[in-house]
Amino acid sequence: MALTADRRPWLLLLLSAMLYLFYPATVKSAPKPPKRKTTVSIVGDQFYINGKPTFKGRTWNGHKIEGLLPNARMVQGIFEDRNTETRSKWAYPDTKTWDPNRNTNEFIEAMPAWKAHGLLAFTLNLQGGSPEGYSKDQPWINSMFNPDGSWEPYYHNRLKKILDKADELGMVVILGLFYFGQDQYLKNEAAVIRSVDNLLEILAEGGYQNVLIEINNECDIKYDHDILKAERVHELMQRVKAYKTRGYRFLVSTSYSGGKVPRENVVREADFLLLHGNGVKDPARIVEMVQQTRAVAGYRKMPIVFNEDDHFNFDQPSNNFQAATSAYASWGFFDYRMKDEGFNEGYQSVPVNWQISSPRKKAFFDYLKTITGGL
Repeated sequence: MALTADRRPWLLLLLSAMLYLFYPATVKSAPKPPKRKTTVSIVGDQFYINGKPTFKGRTWNGHKIEGLLPNARMVQGIFEDRNTETRSKWAYPDTKTWDPNRNTNEFIEAMPAWKAHGLLAFTLNLQGGSPEGYSKDQPWINSMFNPDGSWEPYYHNRLKKILDKADELGMVVILGLFYFGQDQYLKNEAAVIRSVDNLLEILAEGGYQNVLIEINNECDIKYDHDILKAERVHELMQRVKAYKTRGYRFLVSTSYSGGKVPRENVVREADFLLLHGNGVKDPARIVEMVQQTRAVAGYRKMPIVFNEDDHFNFDQPSNNFQAATSAYASWGFFDYRMKDEGFNEGYQSVPVNWQISSPRKKAFFDYLKTITGGL
């Protein structure tokens, strides 16, 4: 007998019930993300972790430390080179070969020591950074994203390991998505947008709330895609802000090249502002950059963070770290080069020794512990 229109819905319900009984996996909704330990938030110009300001009540040399987010540039934590012609450049001195899993594992092994010295955050980038420190050309291919904006699973697995460990330790990841010299491997603007959307899905499915998103590193430098350039990058920031998962949205910003102050279009959309101290030799200029940033049209009370600065002089009473702190801005350590028996003692130059192993690293972490009191 032919089914009448009013009987069809009942039959569909019956079939659905039978499928659930005999094949429950085919109809159950996607599992909830795992329960996480660490959430980063912003209250005014202060960073909060798990509902409390960082370094609560802490001052140093008369400067307020509470609410700051000291950090270091560790962008190569999931580094790989898809270019077989350049991959051998990153070989470990002991094995004579490059191993991306070893790189990530050694990164994770070093994280507790960083945290113990007061490092609450680090910058990781899904397209890395120049493994030579500063490079005119970048023939290597290091990108979690495929040309169409989909993601490569081996990169994803390494990223997950680091995000999981950071969550366990109570650390924040400043997660950069794109890097100049690598963004051209995405074939068009649609692929860039798809990359952003896919990354947001990854973070949501993992339940991560310890991530601050940096759309791209130094948006005012030679990007191929217009939407990643300084004039339009705020469009991607708006896209991130519009994405909500279980009542939570990810905090977002982007960074500029050394010595530059953010533009109005970014200031109006950002949740926090990222500055770079590269090329800034006079600590007084660091203070001036912070003051100028707070004067940009659209600024309201929000955190200011240096997440890249290759100036050190931690033995001097006046240095860039001290200057940023005096202006109530968080400061970030950018360390590269310095080879030692084949390993690169800097944190950006591959293969990386992720431990606190060089005099420069020790000077930074000792100074950091003095300022923060350690954790």
